[in-house]
Amino acid sequence: MDFANERRAMVDLLIRRGISDQRVLDAMTQVPRHLFVPAHERSHAYNDQALPIGEGQTISQPYMVALMLEALQLAPTDRVLEIGAGSGYAAAVLSRIVKHVHTIECRETLAHNAAALLRTLGYENVTVHIGDGTQGLPDYAPFDAILVSAASPWVPAPLREQLASSGRLVIPVGGRQAQILLRLRREGDVLRTERLCDVRFVPLIGGHAWTTEQYPER
Repeated sequence: MDFANERRAMVDLLIRRGISDQRVLDAMTQVPRHLFVPAHERSHAYNDQALPIGEGQTISQPYMVALMLEALQLAPTDRVLEIGAGSGYAAAVLSRIVKHVHTIECRETLAHNAAALLRTLGYENVTVHIGDGTQGLPDYAPFDAILVSAASPWVPAPLREQLASSGRLVIPVGGRQAQILLRLRREGDVLRTERLCDVRFVPLIGGHAWTTEQYPER
């Protein structure tokens, strides 16, 4: 397949769907999404759909990645925390926009695979951590932006606390079947919350979200 043409077609679709942040569009034009999905899924890599990446996880559809990154209102100097590294795709896109990306994945195999791929492809401003993403990374906080790539029943308190002044947090929040994408913005000691759209994500598992007892298959 001509993946370069497929990638351009994907970005054209994002524009038609309303994505206007040129930095996000440029980054998604640069990052080879087909390398972040299993080999047997590569023919579908640039379709606007989520795809399985193993261990019950998915790589989000391109439109949702673009929408969430646009909602973060990123700047080149930003330090970003991503919860849910998955295959590493969103972190790779983020790395083309911001200064540094810390991404957390609780599944060791996915984390090691993502770290190896990001390193091989030269995304040197991404650090992959293994652990409970709902705890954030207090040793590296505060963060200018936090992206949560899985659905939580609420906004985990540690993530709220690790937002920098004027920091933004984008997270899907809700029940098992459907959630609302929220954007939180710190204004001094106050966190303002905006509802963006209805979404559906895999569950966020951790000490400040869903438990393994509630989602034993995860």
